[in-house]
Amino acid sequence: MSDLVIYFSRAGENYFGGELKNIEKGNTEVIAEYIKDFTGADLFKVEPAVEYPSDYMKCIDVAKKELQKDARPEIKNPLEDISSYDTIYIGFPNWWGTLPMPMFTQLEKLDFTGKTVKAFVTHEGSGFGSAEKDLKKLCKGAEIKKGLSIPGANVYDAKDIVETWLGK
Repeated sequence: MSDLVIYFSRAGENYFGGELKNIEKGNTEVIAEYIKDFTGADLFKVEPAVEYPSDYMKCIDVAKKELQKDARPEIKNPLEDISSYDTIYIGFPNWWGTLPMPMFTQLEKLDFTGKTVKAFVTHEGSGFGSAEKDLKKLCKGAEIKKGLSIPGANVYDAKDIVETWLGK
């Protein structure tokens, strides 16, 4: 048995400490790669079938509308089975106080019975919001461990924090 990181991450224009910056790799993906480096976990990136706009303001508008509609956007190549994994790391940016809606689409398809779940979130001040409560509903049957919250602006300085959280 092994570990798996299921994550959603978005490159392009992002918000950092009061200003917009264009990034080539999403913040959550950076943390997912740290986890892979420390644990040898497999990575699975949840990708929407229709990409979000690269413009930050347009993207958050789409994300807000999805949340308000409780949408389940279609995703590319959904993961169907996690039976060969013991520990599942679930990573995402905080979008409007919870997980991006494509993560709901993906996580609802999986059986978490008997799994250990460790969530991590990137954000700009809002932490997990209601995501921990939502994860308890999405990951029925899992033992959910203490999560890790990292400001997006700090991801490149967070490798030691991730290592400590992992207990490595």
